[in-house]
Amino acid sequence: MGRIIKLVLGLAVLGFLGLTGFAYVADLSPVAQEVTKPVTLHAD
Repeated sequence: MGRIIKLVLGLAVLGFLGLTGFAYVADLSPVAQEVTKPVTLHAD
């Protein structure tokens, strides 16, 4: 019974560390920049 409790606690610690690492790495959003492109309108 003690082995099962140690295994569950070990998995909980590994899960917490994995979640913490994911929280640091997951916010890799690209830098937004404005893009302009000229448009020609044919309004005949």
